[in-house]
Amino acid sequence: MKKLILSLVTMASLAFAANAVTNMCVKTTDGKIITVDVEKVVEVYYEEASSTADNQGVTVTGRVGDYNYVDLGLPSGTMWATYNVGATKPAEYGDYFAWGETKPKEYYSDSTYKWCKDTGEKDGWGYRIYKYTKYCADSEYGTVDNKTVLEAEDDAATANWGSAWRMPTAEEIDELIDACNWKWMDNYYATGIAGRLGTSVYNGATIFLPAAGYRYTDLYAAGGGDYWSSSLYEYGSYRASHLKFGEYFIDSDDDHRDDGRSVRAVLR
Repeated sequence: MKKLILSLVTMASLAFAANAVTNMCVKTTDGKIITVDVEKVVEVYYEEASSTADNQGVTVTGRVGDYNYVDLGLPSGTMWATYNVGATKPAEYGDYFAWGETKPKEYYSDSTYKWCKDTGEKDGWGYRIYKYTKYCADSEYGTVDNKTVLEAEDDAATANWGSAWRMPTAEEIDELIDACNWKWMDNYYATGIAGRLGTSVYNGATIFLPAAGYRYTDLYAAGGGDYWSSSLYEYGSYRASHLKFGEYFIDSDDDHRDDGRSVRAVLR
């Protein structure tokens, strides 16, 4: 809930006009002074801090647009969202996306995958053969364009949360895994949701990844986590890299692009 300080804005505007003020300064209780160019100030307001129930125990460093992020002190400087795309808090599953698609759907397969084309041929087992029309580095799998990282228009985080956000690369997922001490939780903050709580070895900040499983038609493997990266798998264009975890492990992996998996965004 926001409470606009209309009187403050009015008085400040008059003061700026009368004295040609160029900066607004806020002095905090620890003696620090925060300075902002008044030409960049659109409005001034108080905002109530999010409750523990809303954040469910994870660290919230800041907010960009309508979405929270956490600074885990990572060497790369990467800032991770505190909940999944399609969710509103850490202990919600959110939406599921095929790799390179930006909308959830009911059925995930080669036949419904945006970047697959039916060749009209069948393999030795009688299954239809599909070829990829984008993001392909090997002619065995489709039309070669050597695109190995999702473009913004095909990035589920960017498409749903705006240009400030994107899906993480495979390297950023590896960094996240290595940067945290991970604890399995069967019932995270009494939400009924299982998942892994990561505590940064750099600054002690926390992040939670719900074990949201993945989708074909129904939900599969809830009790484990599958999170897409933006990176095509290096050794096969029919797969993409992702973060995978269960009760006893957390690691990077790769799997079929047409599967519906979770997306956890990072800031650009």
